Amino acid sequence: MANTCSTIWLLGASSGIGAELAPGLLARCERLVISARRRERLEAVRDTLSERGGDVRVLPVDVVEADAVAAAAQDIAHQVGVPDLVIYNVGDYEPAGMDQLDPAVFERITRINYLGAVNCLAAVVPMMRASGGGRILINASLSGYAGLPHAAAYGPTKAALINLAESLHPELARAGIHLGVINHGFVRTRLTEKNEFTMPQLLEPATAAAAILEHLDDPGFEIRFPRRLALMLGLLRMLPYRLFFALTRRLV
Repeated sequence: MANTCSTIWLLGASSGIGAELAPGLLARCERLVISARRRERLEAVRDTLSERGGDVRVLPVDVVEADAVAAAAQDIAHQVGVPDLVIYNVGDYEPAGMDQLDPAVFERITRINYLGAVNCLAAVVPMMRASGGGRILINASLSGYAGLPHAAAYGPTKAALINLAESLHPELARAGIHLGVINHGFVRTRLTEKNEFTMPQLLEPATAAAAILEHLDDPGFEIRFPRRLALMLGLLRMLPYRLFFALTRRLV
């Protein structure tokens, strides 16, 4: 049986995996707070959940604004208490290789994917420590395992998220806060539609959400799927560079 939370805060809830996660999360908590930049999209998600009952609260926030994220976290704490579970599911993507080295694109993706997560952690960790604990999950990616062609802007931000979580995990665990990552493969969204290459083991958002929910209560650091792609990329990152680049050159 799934563990029941008082409050879950889902950032990046307006589409894709986030929108598909919302019903399953609502079934696990007394109230679900959903966030993204656009209120109208969040309200559409809330409307799809209305027939299920439960307390769903819409809280628009732009994660690149540290003050706005901090204010949103404080609003939740004051209104319903410190969240038991926070899921950072916000992300941006652009294909990038040697012909797409646009610093503005790299900066935008870094601010959303990585610094947005830092803003979230800075907002919720102190209140979780003060309340005695909690759980935080960061949606990273299997692409953070190794540098892959076409992912020069996106992959490094996901590698940074994994490293960030690894770095903070021991300290937060001592403070009673469980910090983990979700590393998944390719999921069919408006972002991956930009890819012009064949994406192996491409998942639908509902399938990805179901996999996350299936393992949401697992005590480990990482939720990863699909299994075969995770194994392949895990092995790839352990190869000597001579072999690593011999394989990745085939993807160019």
